[in-house]
Amino acid sequence: MKILLTIIGILAILIILVLIIALYSKRDYTVQREIVINQPVDKVFDYVRHLKNQDYFNKWVMRDPDMKKSFRGTDGTVGFVYGWDGNKQAGAGEQEIMSIDPNKQIGIVIRFERPFKAIAQAPITVEAVTTNQTRIRWRMSSSMKYPMNAMMLFADMDRLLGKDLQWSLEKLKGILEK
Repeated sequence: MKILLTIIGILAILIILVLIIALYSKRDYTVQREIVINQPVDKVFDYVRHLKNQDYFNKWVMRDPDMKKSFRGTDGTVGFVYGWDGNKQAGAGEQEIMSIDPNKQIGIVIRFERPFKAIAQAPITVEAVTTNQTRIRWRMSSSMKYPMNAMMLFADMDRLLGKDLQWSLEKLKGILEK
């Protein structure tokens, strides 16, 4: 009985310690990756402004080929919503086009429902490097509520999300340079 009480006491102290640390831990994160694509800026922008095209280059979308998808509005325009409900890896949520600055930026908000609720800003920015080269940047910014932000002590969001962003951009480059 004494051992059980000792174990419970140690666990309680650890939980309290993590909760206290979470009070002082950062809650916001931003991850960004970029790549240069050998195509004119208008061609690159016209492709990425259509969210349905993410089926071909977005690693997160590709995690569940059987996911249920729903769409509202006209793809490539402000207000278009791409919803998904997938397996444990893909989760569930929706992304919406919030703004479009032609040949410059598409503002996207992602609302995650599963595995946990969260909102992220995920703008895609393009800029001409030359007449036939375009730099594309994909950024994801979000925050974690207390006490979930304690996870950021153990998880490097830049490394975790960054590798998937980079993979997706390289896949996009392959598609657009064919």
